[in-house]
Amino acid sequence: MLNIAIVGYGNIGKAVIEAIDAAKDMELVGVIMRASSLTKPQVSVPVVDEVGNLPTKPDVVILCSPSRTIPEVAEPYLLQGISTVDSYDIHSDIWELRERLGAAAKKGGSVALVATGFDPGGDSVIRALLEVFAPQGKTYTNFGPGMSMGHTAAVKAIAGVKNAMSVTIPLGTGIHRRLVYIEPHEGYDFDEITKTLKADPYFSKDETHVFLEHDIESLKDVGHGVNLVRKGVSGKTHNQLFEFDMRINNPALTAQVMVASARACKKQAPGAYTMIEIPMIDLLEGSREDHVRRLV
Repeated sequence: MLNIAIVGYGNIGKAVIEAIDAAKDMELVGVIMRASSLTKPQVSVPVVDEVGNLPTKPDVVILCSPSRTIPEVAEPYLLQGISTVDSYDIHSDIWELRERLGAAAKKGGSVALVATGFDPGGDSVIRALLEVFAPQGKTYTNFGPGMSMGHTAAVKAIAGVKNAMSVTIPLGTGIHRRLVYIEPHEGYDFDEITKTLKADPYFSKDETHVFLEHDIESLKDVGHGVNLVRKGVSGKTHNQLFEFDMRINNPALTAQVMVASARACKKQAPGAYTMIEIPMIDLLEGSREDHVRRLV
C-alpha cells in the first residue's frame, strides 16, 4: 500500500480523497492544513499542521494548493524524502519549477511529479502523442467552456476579493476569452481590483471581461472541457487531422490524474518529472502483465 497525505482541502483536496478511497493500492494517512485554517475537514484520518505530526509518515504528499505556492510548499517534503505531486499550471514556468524541485528531490532521495492534472498533465500527454502521429504541424488546445480553477485561485489571491469565479470561453485556434466574476470585500475599489487582475500573467494575454457579482456561489459550476486539434504531416503525407474532445468535472479529473501520478512516484529514480517523461503504464493500478495483455 502507498501511504498518501494531502495538503489543502478545497475542491481538489476533497476530490483527491475520493480518488484515493476508490484505489486499491493506496491509503490516505492524513490531511495537512495551516494551523490558522478556520474550517477543519470532516475526515476519518488525522488533520495536522505539520507532516511530522502524522502517526504514519506518507510516501507521497499530494499538494492541493494554488500554483504560486507550490515551490515553497514542495521543497521541504522532498528534502525529507517524501515525494510530491502537484498540479502547477503556469505553463511558462514549468521547466524552472521542474529544475528547482528536481534539485531538492535528488538531495532528499525523493520524486517530484510536477504539473499533473487536467492541463498541464493529461492534455500534455495527448499533445505529445499527437506529435508522434504527425511530427510536422500545429496543435490547437481549446479550453472550456467552463470554470478554470487555476485562474479562479489567482483572482481570489488579489487583495479585496472575497469570492470569485473565472470562466474560460474558447474562441478557436487556441484563443480564449476570460469572464471573471468578482465579489469584493466591503471598502475595496472594484476598478482597482480589475486593474490588478488584468495585469496578472494569468489574464494579461487573453481578452478578459470582469463583472461585479454579489453572490458567486449561485454561479458555481465546476464543469470544464478541452478540444485538442492537430493538423499535420505523417512522414511526407500531408492533411493528417486528429481531434480529441472531452467534457469533465474539473476537480474530479485533476484529482484522479494526481492520484495516478502518486502511484508513478514510487517507480521513478529520485528527481523531478512531468507527465510526458514517465511511462504511462506506471500510472495504472495493477500488474504490468495484465496491462500489456489488455491494452496492447
